[in-house]
Amino acid sequence: MTYPVIFAGAGPGDPDLITVKAQHALIEADLVIYAGSLVPQAVLKWAKPDTPKLNSASMHLGDIIREMETAYRAGRRVLRLHTGDPSLYGAIFEQMSELAKREIPYTVIPGVTAAFAAAAAMGLEYTLPEISQTLILTRMAGRTPVPEKEALARLASHQTSMAIYLSISLTNELEEILSQAYGKDAPCVVAFRVSQPQEKIVWTQIGNLTKTVKEQEITHQAIIIVGKVLDVSLSQIRHYSKLYDKNFKHGYRGGE
Repeated sequence: MTYPVIFAGAGPGDPDLITVKAQHALIEADLVIYAGSLVPQAVLKWAKPDTPKLNSASMHLGDIIREMETAYRAGRRVLRLHTGDPSLYGAIFEQMSELAKREIPYTVIPGVTAAFAAAAAMGLEYTLPEISQTLILTRMAGRTPVPEKEALARLASHQTSMAIYLSISLTNELEEILSQAYGKDAPCVVAFRVSQPQEKIVWTQIGNLTKTVKEQEITHQAIIIVGKVLDVSLSQIRHYSKLYDKNFKHGYRGGE
């Protein structure tokens, strides 16, 4: 008997924020290949002690696929564990492609991404009525380019809520681009290792982003959050959703 290779999201780092389905997959796995540069060891506590656990940080694509194929053909349950949600900057599509070439089935279990763990930690809603109804998840172009139409300056021009991944080393450029779109005095949040013991949620202004990141010695595993929703405090709410408006009728409730 053989089992499909499972790609699963480990969540943002807190082992209790992994999904129940991914937890079960970890418990049942005969081989775990995990993104060791991002997935904390604490998450691996759900796996059996004698289950081989391979850190993919030093492996290239061929190495990963070779391990998957060998274990699959031996009838072992293979779990490929990615940080956050595997569909976001997880490089899973190329792995799926290689598995498909070898006629190896696979399935995907979603996970909690850092932007949502950060919102939970901050008590933040990215989509406030009449303030912002759009959330952009993106990254700066670095060693990995981005399509020209998705350049950060173009996306920032919409002034929506935005969470910027994999860009903490490019704060000089970020600060300049975001200042032009949102203003230097606009609030900005740097969320470092959200949900983990080392978590930092640092509030600053866009014009002080580079200085703040340097002072806090944040060099990796952080996202940057901007948007008008950061300007709204719990005591300043002015616009309410229609969802719970007593005068708003819908299929489950009549209005007054």
